[in-house]
Amino acid sequence: MFFELAALAYLFDLLFGEFPWKHPVALMGDFIIGFERRFYCDRILPGALLVLSLITLTLLASFSIVALCAVLPDLLSLMVLALIASTGLAMRMLHDSVAALLTSSQPRLALSYLVSRDTKDMSETDIYKAGLETWAENLSDGVIAPLFYLLLFGLPGIALYKAINTMDSMIGYKTERYFYFGKYAARVDDVANFIPARLTALLIVLLADDKRHAWQCLWQDGNKLESPNAGYPIAAMAGGLGIALGGAASYHGQIKAKPTLGFPINPVDKIALTRALQMKNSINLGVLSLLIAGVLLR
Repeated sequence: MFFELAALAYLFDLLFGEFPWKHPVALMGDFIIGFERRFYCDRILPGALLVLSLITLTLLASFSIVALCAVLPDLLSLMVLALIASTGLAMRMLHDSVAALLTSSQPRLALSYLVSRDTKDMSETDIYKAGLETWAENLSDGVIAPLFYLLLFGLPGIALYKAINTMDSMIGYKTERYFYFGKYAARVDDVANFIPARLTALLIVLLADDKRHAWQCLWQDGNKLESPNAGYPIAAMAGGLGIALGGAASYHGQIKAKPTLGFPINPVDKIALTRALQMKNSINLGVLSLLIAGVLLR
């Protein structure tokens, strides 16, 4: 278990957020775009080759970095590895990006940078609903899942997870272009997020003001979405806030029907989004407490 590395990386993310240099995920995205431009064919095999190629390059790069850091003094090596690993965590960026919906003069535009759904004709309620779903789902994808793999496998673990998640976010869609090409990436992402999504949902339940409704909604609605993972943190968030999330939304110009998660006790509005975002401090305190305890009890 890499408790020291995970604790330092989490702290670096909270303190510094995104660094000014090109993000490793952007480099992964460049590779995906280049591979797709050269080898695209809407078949499973080329999509699987893309996944295997990026996974191989990511592991080679991350293990090389670990090997290079091994020649440094232990403390310096830990600091360098934690700094690099922190780029795979996104608590500060996620919180700030979703919180911007509360203050932006162009909330639809701000939301368009966060979601794949169409935002142009969204109502105010739709904007807050999408923001809440993004916050809940990406607490898993952007925080708990990468931290989980960092804790278990060090820098190669978090790097591998980010490669898998980046591929899914770019090509893992059931559109005409990616139905087969992106299928392998989507399935690998489903496997990688299976445990973290459920850990995130349990964390949300523990931190929710209304734990009974949060647990009830998680139990009843967590498996209702097409994704085998996304519904769990979203359902827990909906139940904890006493709101209904999910429902029909427009993607790539087409309305997609989705089940409703939660209980429509309270409106989906600015207050609901503010309450959800207020979980940040409790999540940070809980995560850091567990990591520090792991360091002390090793």
